[in-house]
Parts: sequence; C-alpha cells; structure tokens
Amino acid sequence: MANNGSGRFPSPFEIKTPPGAEGWEELYPYNLVFSEDRREYEESTFWFQDGMHWREVLYPFDSIFMEFALTSLSQYNSRFYIIPPAQGVDYRVLNGYTYLSPVPITDGATIGARVPHFMERAGYYFQNWDQLYEQWKGKIKKVIDELESIQFKPLPEMVDLDWVTGGRGLGSNFDMQKEYNRLIELGYQVWQYHFEFLNLGYAAYLDFFMFCKQAFPSIPEQSIAKMVSGIEVDLFRPDDELKRLAQLAVDQGVADILKNNDDPAVVMDKLAQSAGGQKWLDEFEISKNPWFNFSTGTGFYHHDTVWREDLKVPFSFIRNYITQVEEGTSLERPLEAIRVERDRIAEEYADLLPSDEDRATFQGKLGLARTVFPYIENHNFYVEHWSHSVFWRKMKELGQVFAQAGFWPETNDIFYLRRDEIPVAIYDLSTGWAVGAADRGSKYWPREIQRRKGIVAALRAWTPPPALGVPPEVVTEPFTIMLWGITNDSISAWLAGGTEGDLKGFAGSPGTVEGPARVITSTAELEQVQAGEVLVCPITAPSWAPVFYRIAAAVTDIGGMMSHAAIVCREYGLPAVVGTGFGTQTIKTGQRVRVDGTAGTVTIL
Repeated sequence: MANNGSGRFPSPFEIKTPPGAEGWEELYPYNLVFSEDRREYEESTFWFQDGMHWREVLYPFDSIFMEFALTSLSQYNSRFYIIPPAQGVDYRVLNGYTYLSPVPITDGATIGARVPHFMERAGYYFQNWDQLYEQWKGKIKKVIDELESIQFKPLPEMVDLDWVTGGRGLGSNFDMQKEYNRLIELGYQVWQYHFEFLNLGYAAYLDFFMFCKQAFPSIPEQSIAKMVSGIEVDLFRPDDELKRLAQLAVDQGVADILKNNDDPAVVMDKLAQSAGGQKWLDEFEISKNPWFNFSTGTGFYHHDTVWREDLKVPFSFIRNYITQVEEGTSLERPLEAIRVERDRIAEEYADLLPSDEDRATFQGKLGLARTVFPYIENHNFYVEHWSHSVFWRKMKELGQVFAQAGFWPETNDIFYLRRDEIPVAIYDLSTGWAVGAADRGSKYWPREIQRRKGIVAALRAWTPPPALGVPPEVVTEPFTIMLWGITNDSISAWLAGGTEGDLKGFAGSPGTVEGPARVITSTAELEQVQAGEVLVCPITAPSWAPVFYRIAAAVTDIGGMMSHAAIVCREYGLPAVVGTGFGTQTIKTGQRVRVDGTAGTVTIL
C-alpha cells in the first residue's frame, strides 16, 4: 500500500526483511539488490513489481533470464535504435521479487538529437522487415540446435582409451566446464536476439496508436488494436496442433482411447495396437517437436511445466477438444470475421481524415503496425517457450550429475545456486575427481541449500507492494505502457490502494458479457474452468489458449493493450479487461460479474 496521502510509494529502504529470510541478499548477484551505494537514485525513482513475467520469488539461479532480458531490452532502446524519449528499463530484486524502473528522457533537446538516429536505424529495419525477420528465425533456430547439442555426463572412472591413443589432451572435467559456459552464453545470445525486433514492434504500434489518438481524440483504444488484429502467428500453433490431433483421433476412430485414459503412457500403449492409433502417434511426434516445447507458465522459472515433459497437460486439452469435435463445435478461430471487421474499422477512420496526405500517413502507419505485429507474439514461442524449455532441460541434466555425485539430494537443488557459483562447484567436483580425494561440495552444499530453501520459503510467504518510490510525472517507455499497462492512471489506482465494487482497467478487447467468475492463480487450477465462466487471473500464459474456447471473457490484474490476454481475446472475439490491479483480490469465484471490454470496467453484480 502507499504511504497515506503522500503521493508516493514506500521507499525500498523502508521495506522490512520477512522473518526467516535474513541474508536473502546473498542469493542474488551484488548488483541486483537495493544498496546504500546507489541510495539517492534508488529512493527518488519509481519501481513497479513485474508480476507479469516474475510472479513469484526468484530462485537464485532463475534470476539469470531476468538479467539477460532487461539488459537486452535496454540496450536496443539506448544503444541500437536510440528510441528518442526513453533509455532502458532498470531492475532490482527486493525480498526475492523483481522491480523495474523505466528510465525516461525528459529533456527536449536530447530527444530531438536522438530522432535522426532513430529514423535511420529503425527505418532500415522497417524497410527490410520481412527479409531481416526470416534471417532472425534462422539465427534463433541455430541457437536452439546448439542448445540441444550440449551434454552433461557424470565424470568417468577413467577416460576412454582412444582419448589417450588419439592424443586428445583434454579431460571430461574440462568438457563439463566448457559446456556450462556455452550454455550460459547461448542463453544470453537468445535474449540478445529476442529484442532485435521487439522494441521496434512496440515502437511502430505505439506510433500508430499515438497518431490515431491525435487524429481521432475520442477513438476507443481497442478500435486501434482491432485494426491490427486477425493475423496468423506461430504462438497459436501449439493450440492448433492440439485441435488437429483431436480431429485426427475422431477421424481414425481412436477418440475413446484418449478420452477414457488419464495416463499418457497407457494411452500411447493402447494406440500402438491399431493402424489408426499408430497413424495418430506418428502425427503426434510431428506436433510434439517443436510445438510442445511449450511452458504452462512464463518460461522464466525452472519449475514451469513444459507440455513435452508432462504429456498429461496437452492430453487433457486434447480430450476437451475431442468432446467439442464430437459435438460438432467449430474449433476455428473466427479469423475471417475479425479481418472483415478490422478492415471496416480502418476504412471508416481513414474516411474521417481531412486530406489525402493524412490518409496516406494513416495507411503507412497502419501497414507498418500490421507488418511488425506477428513478431510481437511469435518471438515468445521461439524464446520463452522453445529455447527456455531446452535450456532448463540441460540445466537439470547438470543438476542430476551433481546429485549423483552427492553434492545435493535432488536434481533441482542446482537452482538454489547463483549462476556464478556453479563454475566453482564444477571445479570442486572436478578437483575431487582428478585428485582422487574428497571434494568439499558434498558436505558444504546440502546444508547450504537447506538454509537457502528456508529463506526462499520465508520470501514466498511475503506479499510484495505493487510499486516503490516516487511516481513519474509521465510514462514514455513503449514497453511500460503497451505491455505492462503502467500509465499515470494505473499508478493513481495503486496509490488509492485498491477499490471497492467496480474495477477499472484497460479496454483490452471489446464486447460486454455477464457470467460467473472463476478466479485462477495457477496453471494447476485451469481444469476447474467451466464453459461460460469469466476467467479472472493475475495474467494468462500462451499455453492457456485451449481455455479460451470455454470462457465468456477474461479479467487480469496485470497488463496493457499488447499483453497476451488482450491480444488473444481480440483474436478469439472475447471481451477482456486487463491491468485491473486488484481483480483476483476483489472478485471471488462464483460471483456474477459484468465485463465491459469496450469501456474497460468490471462490475460485481
């Protein structure tokens, strides 16, 4: 909550350490925590808690992608494309939770001096977008192939004889260190590529958005968004594969096997006994790689379930789709209707403009927004889902090597180490192996990991405030507005400390519906969602797409116009209100609510 009436949020230096979490700062790199070294800057700055990407406490190792992501995002704003009114997004960890701060540029002369650089650099990408994007896909797939090639194996009793006779001159311990270094470098490379296009995508969309707001002062925000909808994107492909497999199960006469068995191993065993079942299994293998490298969460945590690794998740969705196929329900997204509506709205607004020159500007900005839009969603599959799935699998392989060597009891205990501690642990393991004497790690790490687990548990029981520090006069950074939905209005709502009754958020997707609410705070609860309910959640994940066929509308705590929930609801023709701030705290499961996605309001009836 805010300091009452002070017009600011608590200082990060006023926030107490939760009991039992003393020493939590050692779990993260020294530069990630608030400190006396930077107190003047940190206290006078606005920080918001990023629950969209990091909804829970960061494990010591899992902070890696937060650092890679925000450094990469920032460098493209500040050093590559020279975004005129914004530098990067600064980041800190407080009591295990992630806080971000957009760094604005408010000096008019500096902004003006940056414009020609932005026009030249961004202009090159916009003019060559399709060709550069194809090149990007090749680059990202190459990194994924390299990630797949990494191997971690236990150190052998003796190296192969041919390493001796072939004069290899390098040991297995050298290989382990090298593979770990390569894994970290590839993880960083993925994130450098991630933002190569994304900042420009948001900038182009924001440019179109601002033009519309100026040209048509009363235009609803989702009318702007609708003009850019109805586009095929790879992020919907995993869901499309589920539908394809559901239809195939019905066509091949094996639907009952999938519907009547919960255990994927049993299902596959039974399917293998018939020609139709074998055909289904062959197609399933084609779908599985790559499309089931799909996380049920954000992909930023090592424990987020991946479809490929827990087939119960995609199989449960397939079962639901089979039922819909058998009932004759169409599983197609209403793409054609969305495109007709999109073009109608664009034409009507173009006709309102006073001159041919204005219409040409409008069409140019709209065309660019539509060109860049698929990337805004697609990159998410290639990076946060596919790349991360492989990355976490490889880290777990390494964790298993250490567990077998007695360094810790469970594979996933490796994630209680910071990334800079792992090379030291590898060296400790290597030394014991090379010398033939005892390592220290098998005595040191079990008790240290136990201590850290206690700290993480204490941090998990704490609720982070939505923001810290001094609110900005104006928010200008494109991601902050479009993705996180942080605006002067949402900051004011946080300062007011919540709400009684109606909720206000972003009009994410138009339409009005009434229905019973279903409050969901984790993926595990998704199976509870019934047809016709209003989904109320902190955020949605891309892998929740099958649920959008059952719900009547969506309400989220976090997110802006370009958040996943807003985009998906527009593509599925469902009303959505996003970035309400307090939806999951205010609404209870079973309450009837009215969701007005046109006005951006949610009313408890």
